[in-house]
Amino acid sequence: MPSARILSRSANVSTLVGIALVLALGVAGCGAQPSSTPSSAAVPSEVNPAGDIPDNQAFVSYTPASATYTVTVPEGWAQSSSGAATTFTDKLNAARFEEAGSTTAPTVESATSTIVARLATDQPGFTLTDVTSVTRSAGDAVLIRYEQDAPKNAVTSSTGREAVEEYLFWKSGTLVTVTLTSPVGADNVDPWREITDSFSWR
Repeated sequence: MPSARILSRSANVSTLVGIALVLALGVAGCGAQPSSTPSSAAVPSEVNPAGDIPDNQAFVSYTPASATYTVTVPEGWAQSSSGAATTFTDKLNAARFEEAGSTTAPTVESATSTIVARLATDQPGFTLTDVTSVTRSAGDAVLIRYEQDAPKNAVTSSTGREAVEEYLFWKSGTLVTVTLTSPVGADNVDPWREITDSFSWR
């Protein structure tokens, strides 16, 4: 029966070849499939409003030549003086300190009738927000909050809006006005509190 053994051997060879082809096609098919590893999605960077002071901003102590008071101001801001006023600026923000004589302490009523009236005349686009009494480490102070037109941009000639907080500190005949300015929409509550809470009489 040699012919039967030859046929059986041929059948076995054909079966093995078929299995090899199936396995080869399967491997090739797996290789053609796209990778299942998801690509990392881009994480959008945080966008802060113009004028936001960084959370890691450092502060340094400042005492004027009169040595009447001490206050902390943002480190690295440009300092300039004009008469009894000293201003620290950085980009769109400013902190201004002005000392003057005053026989009486300011009140909400007196600030509204005198200072607000002057601001309405002097500041372009003046819009009053409110006049209130606040408490800081140095004691009670009068706070005038308002908006005004920002200086015209030299490049675009556009004019934005500024939010202003003006604090009136008084002691023994001396009035110190602390004016904090930033673009409308900037969130500078914490740094402004840092400055006004650090104010102390000497």
